[in-house]
Amino acid sequence: MSAPLRWTLADGREQLFFALPGNTAAPVPDRRPLPSRDPEASELRFDRTTGQWVIIAAQRQDRTYKPPADACPLCPGPNGRTSEVPAADYDVVVFENRFPSLAGPGTSVVTPPDADGFITEFVSKPGNGRCEVICFSPDHTGSFADLPPAHALLVVQAWRHRTADLLNRPGIEQVFCFENRGEEIGVTLAHPHGQIYGYPYLTPRTAAMLVQAREHRIAHGTNLFADLLAAERADGTRVVARSDHFTAFVPFAARWPVEVHLYPNRRAHNLTEMTDDELDDFAIVYRDLLSRFDRIYDAPLPYMAALHQYRDRGVQADGYFHVELMSIRRSASKLKYLAASESAMDAFIADVTPEAVAARLRDL
Repeated sequence: MSAPLRWTLADGREQLFFALPGNTAAPVPDRRPLPSRDPEASELRFDRTTGQWVIIAAQRQDRTYKPPADACPLCPGPNGRTSEVPAADYDVVVFENRFPSLAGPGTSVVTPPDADGFITEFVSKPGNGRCEVICFSPDHTGSFADLPPAHALLVVQAWRHRTADLLNRPGIEQVFCFENRGEEIGVTLAHPHGQIYGYPYLTPRTAAMLVQAREHRIAHGTNLFADLLAAERADGTRVVARSDHFTAFVPFAARWPVEVHLYPNRRAHNLTEMTDDELDDFAIVYRDLLSRFDRIYDAPLPYMAALHQYRDRGVQADGYFHVELMSIRRSASKLKYLAASESAMDAFIADVTPEAVAARLRDL
């Protein structure tokens, strides 16, 4: 992959155009009268009851909400006056989110200690970090599963590029690439796209998994994620697909009605540690899984895709790159709502067995 073309939007946000071999990005000046950005638009507040940071980003209330297709801000904007992508066409483009949850350089944050064990103050920090949008394709009605193989690989290469860049920025503790697809999930822009967050702290789920991995290593001398992968491959009943470099399976204790985890067969902490062959295979298997999702019912499946990435040192060293694919659709006509047990107590109740879901996805 050649280096992306760097561009600047009207309000100073950075934009990067990734092109397929033989193509050349040709953006035009962004002529929109955008307001200047507020570098202190969000903050972190510490919840002492859970020991977790909460992002307060009130400016996101004004973000674009379900525009008509002819006013989509992610479609190409050839005149530079209508779109977040001022170009007649593009392959893959990444840009800073206009309505970010986190923005601006700073330092990473840690759990603040209590003085003498008592609550002495309310603790808040600037909402430093980075939020980016990645547009998978200029096709407004497409999806990741519809991308040609070379185009899907370009998206994965863009993920790797942004992971490497953000991990090297001061104050970024964790890089999270993800996609929300479908109005049922809460998507407000129908155009196929994902997001990339650079958090200034370890997210709660990541921190919890790393605690389990550390305890497993101390007790057994091996990596928790590698051992789970080996066990799922040996059992086989929940394996959905295998390739030379990757294995996809429904986890033994799946929480979501449709849930698939995708692991590289060789341990890597993040996308930057993968070989070109592994990256090629990842794009193929990932796209295949999403196409199975789209065929499980008569209509495309709403889903969330989460790329779990880690640094190769410190508390994150026990991590193992993997993708979690999840859907809230529990049947062709019913959704799984995260009601009191899940939302208030984080106690998930599954309506289907992981083995049944795996069997159905295998058959597809």
